[in-house]
Amino acid sequence: MKKVALIPARYGATRFPGKLMAKLGGKSVILRTYESTVKTGVFDEVMVVTDSDIIYQEIVNNGGKAVMSQKEHECGTDRIAEAIADREDVEIIVNVQGDEPFTQKEPLEKLLQVFEGEAGQKVQVASLMQELKDWASIEDPNYVKVAVDKQFNALFFSRSVIPYPRDKQVKTVYYEHIGIYAFRRNTLLAFTQMPVSPLEAAEKIECLRYLENGISMKMVVTEYMGVEIDTPDDLVKAEKLL
Repeated sequence: MKKVALIPARYGATRFPGKLMAKLGGKSVILRTYESTVKTGVFDEVMVVTDSDIIYQEIVNNGGKAVMSQKEHECGTDRIAEAIADREDVEIIVNVQGDEPFTQKEPLEKLLQVFEGEAGQKVQVASLMQELKDWASIEDPNYVKVAVDKQFNALFFSRSVIPYPRDKQVKTVYYEHIGIYAFRRNTLLAFTQMPVSPLEAAEKIECLRYLENGISMKMVVTEYMGVEIDTPDDLVKAEKLL
């Protein structure tokens, strides 16, 4: 299977405008994300897909590969679908969010493995999650939570606390959805033909579009524990982690 990593990178951001060009240890967030993705060595190709000439120049001037989007897009998945539409040689696409500067090899290998073998033929979309143990993070709407079934298929994504701990005696595990996910090319292209779904519009979580259209999403547990750069406070946390 030919596997590529595409990094959608939009300069504007509601909570933290220009965050991808913010400096993290002397390098921009987007450049660190690109370099860490390449360093994993698990992809045949890594490319940034952006609507910003500033981000495009940042990548190519540092020896990386980038392409400009030709259309306006509502979400990162639509953006990378445009870039891959004519690439029939590619079977598996991994969407690595541009604000994930600590992307690591092991979680991506585990993510790609679910597409292998007889059971893997049924998997169309997969994504990563990590256990949340800090209650402040569990309550924080910037952390997208996911509830799963016994086979680790996603049941629901939400910015709210799910499941709600009405019975405090029940041991409950909370998972954060990490914004790195993979799909088969045909499923990705089909996604772009689906209108924004009601739950997706309410939560502002694009993965809900798959669930609302009856497409299962396989979740993979990782101990990633990196930092997504969603807010200026996250950048401070990332500096400490770096």
